[in-house]
This record gives sequence, C-alpha cells and structure tokens, in this order.
Amino acid sequence: MNKQARKPRNEKMYEAILSLKTMDECMRFFDDLCTVSELMAMEQRYQVASCLNDGMIYNDILAQTGASSATISRVNRSLQYGKGGYAVVFERLKEQET
Repeated sequence: MNKQARKPRNEKMYEAILSLKTMDECMRFFDDLCTVSELMAMEQRYQVASCLNDGMIYNDILAQTGASSATISRVNRSLQYGKGGYAVVFERLKEQET
C-alpha cells in the first residue's frame, strides 16, 4: 500500500497554489509554508531534474548542484517512472520560451 492510499491529499493546498499570480506571491507562500531546509531540498531536486532533462551526466550534476548521488538517482527515477509532473512543467516552460 502506498502513502497516498493511506491518507487523502489536501486538495485545498493545491488550489491555494494555483491561486497565486506572481513569482513574489509564490515565493512568499512557500516561505510561509516550508522550512528553509524543505525549500532548499525541493529547489535542489528541481535543479537536478532540470539538469537530467537537459541530458547532463551524474558527475556534472553533482558538481553543479551539490546533490548527493542518492538524490540524483531518486529524481531520475521520478523522471523515468513518475506521474509525469516534471514533464508537464518542462514542456510548458519550453513553450513559454518560444
């Protein structure tokens, strides 16, 4: 049984995130919601995902991000076998660039 099956998601929190309109609002919300360590971990995982998406190799990602090989591996598994959340974000950011 996975963690999600045991406890339902708090959809109100995700609705709150979707209501944010600016980068400043988003940053202030996450600053209030998360500890500094939690934010740093999430930001690092996103940076690792971005590097992996760009085709970088583990050693270069480790040097650039300071992430452990375990974190890089975990993020890579999410990219390969996860629910596609990273793919949605990367595709939308790519569309915004053009």
